[in-house]
Amino acid sequence: MFPATVVTIGIETDEARAAVAAAESASGRLLLVPRIEGDYASVGTVADIEHSESIRGMQTILIRGLARGRVLHGQSGPGESLWVEVEVSEDPDEFDEPTMAKAREYKAVVGEVLQLKGMGPVAEGISSITHPGQLADLAGNSPDLSNAQKVELLETIDVAERLDKATQWMDGVLADLSLRRRIRDDATERIDKSQREYILRQQMEAIRKELGDESDLAGEYRSKLADAELPEDVREAVEREIDRLERIGEQSPEHSWIRTWLDTVLELPWGKRTTDNLDLDRAREVLDADHTGLDDVKERIIEHLAVRKLRRDRGLDEVAEADRRAGGGAVLLLVGPPGVGKTSLGESVARALGREFVRVALGGVRDEAEVRGHRRTYVGARPGRIARALTEVGTMNPVFLLDEMDKVGADWRGDPSSALLEVLDPAQNHTFRDHYLELDLDLSQVLF
Repeated sequence: MFPATVVTIGIETDEARAAVAAAESASGRLLLVPRIEGDYASVGTVADIEHSESIRGMQTILIRGLARGRVLHGQSGPGESLWVEVEVSEDPDEFDEPTMAKAREYKAVVGEVLQLKGMGPVAEGISSITHPGQLADLAGNSPDLSNAQKVELLETIDVAERLDKATQWMDGVLADLSLRRRIRDDATERIDKSQREYILRQQMEAIRKELGDESDLAGEYRSKLADAELPEDVREAVEREIDRLERIGEQSPEHSWIRTWLDTVLELPWGKRTTDNLDLDRAREVLDADHTGLDDVKERIIEHLAVRKLRRDRGLDEVAEADRRAGGGAVLLLVGPPGVGKTSLGESVARALGREFVRVALGGVRDEAEVRGHRRTYVGARPGRIARALTEVGTMNPVFLLDEMDKVGADWRGDPSSALLEVLDPAQNHTFRDHYLELDLDLSQVLF
């Protein structure tokens, strides 16, 4: 019960009838105090009894709340009634501008809450109330507030503080309603969108069949396959997947998996390689231009390039495949503290040879799948870093910098160092198998 409220109450107990009778015979006023979990509030509502009558054996009274009343002390009255001394606290008639601003803010928040609940007419009625105290007391009628909050609002005498509390609580109610509305709208939109897309797909399929112009997605992939320079085993695997794509419908989850796999395989630079420039004088000029000092390192790199040039001049690169791989598997290992130029040396070697350069940072890598890739059946599967780097660089024989090798870790997900051993070992890396591709990648021409 809040001040400035008119309400009709039906009285059923003898104690209540005795209290009303005592009040009518005296001042005609009651002090209505809420009780929460057996405890009475310290502040109640002073109310006038405006009308009292008996309807079908039940006494009914019409009361009007006047003001807040703080309970001081009481004493027993006639019968079972309790007489209490009350300190009446009425709201002022005039307020300063900060309090009026808080009232406007509270009115706006309540208006938004009522609009979200579809109670526009009630919001219009509240907009006509200008008294800040009456606005704050309206929160006592809100079903969104708990009884404890309503009692706390009743016990708050200061109007500005009362508005602050009511606004804070209704802000929470508004946020909750807005979130529910957004979730409901998003869910409805997703359902409507999926239904609309399904209907449109069915209509498009019917139109294509009617016109005899059915989609030839498999034909597009076959055209790309004819233009690509692929090894024979890769070409056969791609043809098998294209045949599967023709047999399954677009609604099947495998349809998107196969398309993603085909796009990934056809983007790899299977037959693309750059020609090495083994001019040692030019290589020395590039290294000297990019780095000052590091003479021992430069000499070792020049020696490596000189061996490559000698093998090419003697025709050793034209011997049997196994012999060529056994002799061409040198790996340059650059060791040193941060900032001494290890990465830039790799870039210089690539520029001297005329190759593409790609860098893969391995610091903190603990999952073997980062190197080998994930199985296609996993959600969000993709190739490993080696295959992705080859796709990005666009050739099968780049200068490949594996950076921060000393920071590779191992845990229950696997040991990346074992997969890296297969990448770097010349006896194995010509058949490096990525788990996502399930095809052999020839890394024997890569300079690591």
